[in-house]
Amino acid sequence: MFSRDDKTATTPVAPTATDTSATTRAQEHRGPTAVRTSSEPSLISAALKVTGQLESAEDIQIEGQVEGDIRARKVSIGTKAIVKGTIYGDDIDVAGTVNGKIEGKSVVLAKTAHVSGDILHEVLQVDKGAFLDGNCRPHHSERASQAYPVKTVDKPVAVAAKTA
Repeated sequence: MFSRDDKTATTPVAPTATDTSATTRAQEHRGPTAVRTSSEPSLISAALKVTGQLESAEDIQIEGQVEGDIRARKVSIGTKAIVKGTIYGDDIDVAGTVNGKIEGKSVVLAKTAHVSGDILHEVLQVDKGAFLDGNCRPHHSERASQAYPVKTVDKPVAVAAKTA
């Protein structure tokens, strides 16, 4: 059918705009690029179980299981997530289960939260229905105490009692 002596030469056809090269197809199959913007949290999916410490300068969202401490700017614990360890962060939102201490500037326990452990906080919000077995203690950073100095009273303050 084909022979080298065939006089009809085939000229290569230039790819059109709708054609894709092998390189382009390979790039398409790789999926999303590894470049993230700072607005996207690092995600521990529901299918993942992590043992060890997690640390990030940005945000972490936990949907799976973590056995170990978590430290990030913002930590979000999903409704089906389970964390066994201490959570440190500026903003901590808990909708799942935490067995361990929570230390954060702003801590929010959603109605589906189940926390067994102490909470050290500057601001604490507990939604109706949240479970908490532990102590809550306000913890103010040095920066916050300098911005809002505590006024001391030199004299005891008397409270007048109303007599009937």
